[in-house]
Amino acid sequence: MQVVDVNDVKIYNLSSGKTLPDWISERKRRSMVKNDAGLQKRIQLLQEFEMPTASTKVRLSPDGQYILTAGVYKPRVRCYDVKELSQKFERCMSSEVVQFEILSEDYSKMVFLQCDRYVEFHTRNGFHYRTRIPKFGRDLAYHPSTCDLFLAGAGKEVYRLNLEQGQFLAPYVTDAAGINVCQINKHLDVVTLGTSEGRVLCWDPRCRKSVATLDLAKIPLIAEYAPPTLSPLEVSCITFKDENHMAIGTNWGQVCLFDLRASQPYLVKDHHQDLPIKQVDFFPREEFVLSSDSKHLKIWNENTGKLFSTVEPESPINDFAVFPDKGLILMANEATKNQVYFLPALGPAPVWCSFLDSLTEELEESPEPTVYDDYKFLTKTELENYGLDHLIGSNLVRQSLHGFFIDIRLYQKAKSLMQPFSYKDFHKKEISKKMETDRSSRLQLQKLPKVNRALAQRLADDDTGDKKKKKAGKVDDLSEDARFTSLFSDPSFQIDERSEEYMRNHPIVSKQQEKDRRKLQQLERLETGEGDEAMDGIDDEELEGRASEDESSDEDEEQIVNRRQLEKLRHQELAAKKQERNRRRQLAKAEQQRQEKLQSAGVSSRGQSTMSAADIARKQKMSSFGSRLRDVREDGDVIRSSLSDGGHGSKQITFAVKTAEEKLQEDKLRAHKRERREHARPAIGAARGRGRGRGGRGGFRGGFRGAPKWKRK
Repeated sequence: MQVVDVNDVKIYNLSSGKTLPDWISERKRRSMVKNDAGLQKRIQLLQEFEMPTASTKVRLSPDGQYILTAGVYKPRVRCYDVKELSQKFERCMSSEVVQFEILSEDYSKMVFLQCDRYVEFHTRNGFHYRTRIPKFGRDLAYHPSTCDLFLAGAGKEVYRLNLEQGQFLAPYVTDAAGINVCQINKHLDVVTLGTSEGRVLCWDPRCRKSVATLDLAKIPLIAEYAPPTLSPLEVSCITFKDENHMAIGTNWGQVCLFDLRASQPYLVKDHHQDLPIKQVDFFPREEFVLSSDSKHLKIWNENTGKLFSTVEPESPINDFAVFPDKGLILMANEATKNQVYFLPALGPAPVWCSFLDSLTEELEESPEPTVYDDYKFLTKTELENYGLDHLIGSNLVRQSLHGFFIDIRLYQKAKSLMQPFSYKDFHKKEISKKMETDRSSRLQLQKLPKVNRALAQRLADDDTGDKKKKKAGKVDDLSEDARFTSLFSDPSFQIDERSEEYMRNHPIVSKQQEKDRRKLQQLERLETGEGDEAMDGIDDEELEGRASEDESSDEDEEQIVNRRQLEKLRHQELAAKKQERNRRRQLAKAEQQRQEKLQSAGVSSRGQSTMSAADIARKQKMSSFGSRLRDVREDGDVIRSSLSDGGHGSKQITFAVKTAEEKLQEDKLRAHKRERREHARPAIGAARGRGRGRGGRGGFRGGFRGAPKWKRK
C-alpha cells in the first residue's frame, strides 16, 4: 500500500505493491511472501482485480454488491462479488466493449456495445442475444419508462431498440455529424445528446422531438479556453446531479457546470492539460465534483472550484467509478491491475471493506514517510544556484508543475558543496535539539494547588504519560473542570491519608505513592527556593542531612505499614483456624453417617451383629442370593473385620471360617467325582453313530469306532 499526501489529503493506493506471477509454484510463492517485506505489506482488496492487458470500463451494480469491468486482450468482462472479495465469473467476447449498461439491480441483465457495431445482451446464465446497428456506436443509454435502448454513434441517427417488443423503432434524426454522448435525465425524463460540434441536444421521448439546444462554442466563458491548435470543440461526457444541475466535459479539458434554468455556466473548471475529459461524477455529500482526463483525477469544490485533491496514477485513465457517499474510488486504466484508491477525507469505507477505516487510523497514529519525503522540490532558479541545471531532462530530475523534484541525497550533496557553512548551522541545530530533549527529561516545576497536592500531581502525571488517551481526548483534567474546582481550593475537601477510613480502603501503600510523595516534597523545596539556584552551593553533607530528615519523616509511614502487615497476618491466622474448624466438623459428620449405616445394617462399630436370629433369618429370606453370599454366617454370628481405623472410611472386608467337617466333606465329594469320571463310558460316539451308518445322510461310513460291534452291521 502506498500513501501520498496531496493538498494535505491522505490518498491510499491499495493496488500498489509487487505482484506474483501465476506460473510459479505455491511453495515458491510462500517463500517469496515470507522473505519480501513489500509483498507482506500489500493489500488485496479484491482478488484478481485486473485484466490481461488493460481495462476500458468499470461499473457498479445499482445494489452495490457487484463490480463489473471490461477490458482486453482478449476482450472480456469480469464480475466481482464484494461479499466474497473475489471474482464471481468471467465472460469472453469476440470484440472489444465500447460501452455497457446494467439493466437490473444486479448482474442478471446487461447490454454491451461493441466496436464492430454489434449489441450483445447477457443474462445471469450468460450470452442471450446479439444484434447489429447500421453505424459504429459510441454510447448507449436505457430509458426505463418506455423500455427503449438508445444507441448513438458516428451518424446523425439515434437508434431505438424497444426491449419489450423486441424490435427497432423509428430513430431520432438530428442535424449533427456525430453523437459522442447519450445520457438520460431521470428526474426530467429527457434524453440528452452531446454532439461532435460542441452542442447539447435535449429530446423528449413523449413527443420524440428536440425541445432544447445548447451551443457551447458560442459561450464566451468557454471560448476563452480554446487551445492553440484550434481543434473543434466537442462534448466528451455529460452527467446530471439532479433535475437542475448538469456537468459537461469537453475535449479541450474543461468541465462546465450548468443550471438548466440559465444559458450560461455558473462555473468552468480547467484541467490545464489540453486533454479530453473522460468522466465526470458528482459527490453530493461534500459538494465535490470528480473529473478525470487520461492523466489526473481531480476532486474540487462544486461552488468555488477550489481544488481539494488530485489522484495521479502511473498509467493513463480510461474510466472510474465512485461508491455513493464513500471514499473508495475504482479506476480502469491502461495497465494490468485496476487501481483502487481510498480517501478517508472524502468519506468512510464501504461496509464490505470497513477494515480500511481502522487501518488508516493506525497509520495516522504512527505516520510513515510518504513518497515525496525522499525528494526535494526546487524551482529552476534554485537548480541554477546549486549548479544542477544541466541535469534537466535526465532521470535524476523530474519536472512537476512549476519546478523539479530531485533526490534528497543529491540535494544535500550539492548544498554542502555550494554552501560549506550550512553544515555548521545544521550541527548547531542538532546540538540545540539534544539540549532541549535533555531539559525536558529533567524535573519541571508545576503550579500545584495547596489543597490535595498529591492528587493534582498524580493527575498531571497521568495526563503527560498517556499520550494516546490525551490525543483522543479521553483524559479529563479535574483541575480545569468547574464541577471539581472546590476539590483543590476548599480545605474541607482535603484527603487525610492517615485516617482510619482511608487506611481501610488503601491497606497497602504502593511504591508509586511513595515516589509521588517524595517528588511532591522535592517540588515544595524547589518552590520555596528559586528553581535550580536553590540547589546551588549545597555540599554533600547538607544533602545527606536532608536525606536523613526525609527518612525520619517517613518513620510514621513505616509504622503504619508494619501495623497493616500485622493486621493482615492476624486475618490470615483467623482464616486458618476457621478452615480447621470446618474440616473437623466435616469429619464428625462423616463418622456419624457411617455409624448410622452400620446400625441400619444391624452391625455394631466393633463388627458384632446386633440383630436376633429371627431378624437374621427374615433378612436372609428378603435379601437376594448375592447379598446372602456376601453375608456368610456361622451359628447365626457374622464374622467381620472392620477397617474403619485404617483411614479408609466405612470400607469393610467380610470372610467366613470353614470347619474341619466341611473340608472333609468337600474332599470326599471331589474324590467321588474323580471316580465317576474314570468309569464313565463314552456315550457321544454311540449317540452320533446311531442311524448314520452306511448310507446315512451326512454321516461317516461304518459309523464311529467307539460304537458297539452289533451297531456296525
